[in-house]
Amino acid sequence: MKYDVAVIGGGVVGSMILRELSRYQLKSILLERQEDVAMGASRANSAIVHAGFDAKPGTKKADFNVKGNALMETVAKELSVPFCRNGSMVLAFSDEDLETLETLRLRGEENGVPMLRILCPEEVWEKEPAISREIKGALWAPTGGIVCPYELTIGGIENAMDNGAELKTNFCVTGIRKDGDSFVVVSPEEEICASYIVNAAGLFADEIARMVGDDSFSISPRRGEYELLDKTQGTLVHATIFQPPTKMGKGILVTPTVDGNLLTGPTSEDISDKEDTETTAAGLDKVQKLAVKSVPGINYRNVITAFTGLRACPDSGDFVIGPAKGEPHLIHAAGIESPGLTSAPAIAPEIVRLLGEAGLPLHPKEDFCPNRRPFPKFREMSDEEREALVQQDPRFGKIVCRCETITEGEVLEAIHRNPPARSVDAVKRRTRAGMGRCQGGFCGPQVVEILARELGIPMDEVTKSGGKSRMLTGKTRGEGGAI
Repeated sequence: MKYDVAVIGGGVVGSMILRELSRYQLKSILLERQEDVAMGASRANSAIVHAGFDAKPGTKKADFNVKGNALMETVAKELSVPFCRNGSMVLAFSDEDLETLETLRLRGEENGVPMLRILCPEEVWEKEPAISREIKGALWAPTGGIVCPYELTIGGIENAMDNGAELKTNFCVTGIRKDGDSFVVVSPEEEICASYIVNAAGLFADEIARMVGDDSFSISPRRGEYELLDKTQGTLVHATIFQPPTKMGKGILVTPTVDGNLLTGPTSEDISDKEDTETTAAGLDKVQKLAVKSVPGINYRNVITAFTGLRACPDSGDFVIGPAKGEPHLIHAAGIESPGLTSAPAIAPEIVRLLGEAGLPLHPKEDFCPNRRPFPKFREMSDEEREALVQQDPRFGKIVCRCETITEGEVLEAIHRNPPARSVDAVKRRTRAGMGRCQGGFCGPQVVEILARELGIPMDEVTKSGGKSRMLTGKTRGEGGAI
């Protein structure tokens, strides 16, 4: 199969790039090694839309952060993705920290971040009463925000596919070779041919680069552990609360999520294993101790889950955006660590511009539609809207997930949209079934049953997240035997 462009990597950056490519008369495809999109850094991160005061002026991080922040509200609206410009604060606990805040303020102003201000403690407490009484002030950035990273990724790819782009999952790139003026991208099962490649492979972007002889950068994983608390804690703060940054990152934060929970973390630990997403007792203990330094009232008895995300840290210290060494038809979008989520909407048009410079014909589509078809969310509807929806499809009247008020109709919608949900976690990312306080204890068996029925497979072939992660072993009573 011959394509104009193949994008490698189904995270938020790859998603936004594929969507941008779908604006043009091109045959484009995204290749993802996992069974679904948004399964790497875009699944497990802080979900913060950064204002842009942290990155050093003159870097790609600074440039794309501020541009992406400005674009995020429009992109989220077009893709029907929850977004809130809740503002962010960096707290100072000492005179030295106050000096750091002033440095960040000046840096932010140089980067083009608007409305930055240093608040005195009384101003902080007026905005956020739950903040520690030990602070000496805070940097206030009203343009900071929060978003749902996996919904943004899925929404971007859905919109791209509606506009003609293609997606191939379970495509693990094991090699790239040249065939005349084209690339042949190889996986263990099949090959595809493309005139141009975009390398948005996250932690594995350096390995993709080496497949075409480019060893100009390397990527190392940095592990960050988080704890997510129940919605009873979700209103404890309204802004995203940071501590002063260090060379390892932006420190432990406390933030509401767009879905009403409270998120704390991450730790920051350089590791060697690009697949190591285990949580540790030491890491989670560190999250709790540092988070309560900012917000003493956090009740960690309300933790509902813990998880680990891996950041793709380039040895250059900055985003790697541009043509590969010796291969101008392969464009890197690599090393996109924080503030990568914020930057993604701005990185995408830049990658397409670079493809055009490399010779890719860019003819806009007259019928491109930037708007994603909204996903029905029963929990957000009025009683009248719910009644009308149930009259239209009675399956929206059957609650599958009690914690999040998710219906069978929504699960079916997730399974039958593009890209489709084919696992329990894929349903979870699209609907929130299993993301509540019981973490799937009630809805999990029903989701497995619905997946088996709709996919036409036995229940013991339904997986949690693809591969060998089967939810059941043996036969259920309904299939003629005990589990």
